Amino acid sequence: MDRPAAPWYAQLHWQAVLALVAGAVAGTFMPAAAEAAGFLGDLFLRLLRMVIVPLVFTSLVSGIASLGDLRHVGRVGLRTMVYYTCTTAMAILVGLALVNLIRPGDGLDLGAGTELPEGFVTSHVTMAELILRVVPDNVVRAMAEGDMLAVIFFALLFGLFLTRSSARSVETVGGVVDATLEVVQRLTMAVVRLAPVGIFGLLAREVARSGLDVVVSLGPYFLTVGLGLLVHAAVTLPLLLLLLGRRSPLPYFKTVSPALVTAFSTASSSATLPLTMDCAERRAGLPKGVTSFVLPLGATVNMDGTALYEAVAALTIAQMYGVGLDLPQQALVLITALMASVGAAGIPMAGLVMLVVVLEAVGLPLEGIGTIIAVDRVLDMLRTSTNVWSDLVGSAVVARFEGTRAQPAANG
Repeated sequence: MDRPAAPWYAQLHWQAVLALVAGAVAGTFMPAAAEAAGFLGDLFLRLLRMVIVPLVFTSLVSGIASLGDLRHVGRVGLRTMVYYTCTTAMAILVGLALVNLIRPGDGLDLGAGTELPEGFVTSHVTMAELILRVVPDNVVRAMAEGDMLAVIFFALLFGLFLTRSSARSVETVGGVVDATLEVVQRLTMAVVRLAPVGIFGLLAREVARSGLDVVVSLGPYFLTVGLGLLVHAAVTLPLLLLLLGRRSPLPYFKTVSPALVTAFSTASSSATLPLTMDCAERRAGLPKGVTSFVLPLGATVNMDGTALYEAVAALTIAQMYGVGLDLPQQALVLITALMASVGAAGIPMAGLVMLVVVLEAVGLPLEGIGTIIAVDRVLDMLRTSTNVWSDLVGSAVVARFEGTRAQPAANG
């Protein structure tokens, strides 16, 4: 007998929406109280980050072990990476088309730049260094520092070689990993239930700190990035979901909306990962063998919104300085943004840091970042939601091509 549906106010996605509204109201009319409420958001983020490494490691190892045959693992991995590469390239092309059409940098004032945020480092990072970051010289340190690319690389190797071990080792080690994953998932869901409180605190403080005046001068730039993200999220990805995943976009969007709302408020795809996996498996009914592989990988390497933003920001800065980028240079922006988005951590402001790589590739001054930084926080929230939406669409697409049917979704 099916459980009766929970009342709307007890459902997590509606609680998250109410928290967004309450946070915006509190930040506008009670800025002092909203600033203090930011502590709740910080605490929620710390709780989420606490479970990220054990969740990613155990879910990846368990997912690979459940796939069994190495040929199956390779097939899922290949399909996942083809999807991620193609959707990211599509997002960048949308951004390049819009920035050339709207030309948001032509009217920007170079003197309107603000100071770079604390902790922003404009270090020179080569692609070779990014690749070396993938291989940890100390996996324990990588886990302690939250270096997710290195953690994912080690987890993939661990899972692959587990499938090549003896049946006894697979049963023993696999059992320990599965049991650990079950405990971590239960802990994660307990944390996720606190999402509305965290969302309220984060958004209330952000609204209290951010004024609307600065958005006026950066309106065309904000519009270009926002419109690009909207086109990719509302047109490109739903078409892929419908044509390749064979799922109706609107019901699927509603099903996974708690993860998207949380991604918007936290601006962190890594912090949202626990809820993303819960929405995909428990609410959308996608198979664990696929989601345990596709989603942790996507939270680190699939950054459609980030790549689109980097391309638009780079060309906006070029227009602001009166620098014309021809077609080959814009192609270089596309390739560099594609690669830099892979190296961007799933944390707030990561895309801004990786923008340095794109600017250096085409010889643009880094000082231009100071002009567009004022609206970056809101854009970060938008592009993170797009990143997570792409991950969830990718899970449905890969699951369909693996021939696995969705299980009945849970209520609530």
